Amino acid sequence: MKKGILIIALMLFGVMTNAQETLYLVFEFMKVDNEQSAAYDETESFWEKIQQQRVKSGDILGWDLWSLQPGGEMQGFQYLTVSLYSDPVKMMDGSSWGNIMDRVKAAYPNMTETELTAKINGSAKTRDLAARIYAQQIATTTGFSPAEMVLGTVAEIDMMKVDLEHYNTYENAEKEVFQPLHQKEVDSGKKLNWGLIGFMNPIGSDTYASHMTVSMFKDYNQALNQNINYSEGATPAKTKQMQEGIAARDLKYVYMAQLIRMVR
Repeated sequence: MKKGILIIALMLFGVMTNAQETLYLVFEFMKVDNEQSAAYDETESFWEKIQQQRVKSGDILGWDLWSLQPGGEMQGFQYLTVSLYSDPVKMMDGSSWGNIMDRVKAAYPNMTETELTAKINGSAKTRDLAARIYAQQIATTTGFSPAEMVLGTVAEIDMMKVDLEHYNTYENAEKEVFQPLHQKEVDSGKKLNWGLIGFMNPIGSDTYASHMTVSMFKDYNQALNQNINYSEGATPAKTKQMQEGIAARDLKYVYMAQLIRMVR
């Protein structure tokens, strides 16, 4: 059966899905003060074992922690977590968290419930969960095996803002014009993966972004040396579609991210 993944993770984040299935993702952008970096690392180390139990129990498909660049305290966010789902209802209705204390106790069988509760409550003090986004994978390249996903993988995350009435114009340009060009880069070994993500919630005119594209690379050297020829094989119709797609979106911000923790 044909498989595909999204880069993120994601995707980005190394999860196999059937070609007919949609991957759903929760992005949580974290603000962490410089003096809290060590404490935050300890927090995510604690939660990583819990996420392993959530994957094992079928609550989620996977979980990633990414370090964001530039990441300065006045430049937005420093870290990003991504949780992967196959079911949008399970993602949004909170049911995947229904048995969280069972997962916590399974991860730390030698700790008392009082100790675990204190640890969970204390973890919130190490970071500010500044933004949560529910999203779905719209398109992705093929040819990247989840077995190739390793810590240190680098992603370029482009945050786009598209007005609701221009969604089709923008998404069709990404899928019909840009995706084949990225697929050629994947096939030639110049990048690992490319994906288009659409935000499900929140959306609307007051939101910062509505879409993101994610390109994944084996390391920073590969990422910094990408060089796609966007005019290759262009026809007048494709050029027009590309120009309309670019005009339909506002490129709000570009993050570089490195995978520092991963659960599958």
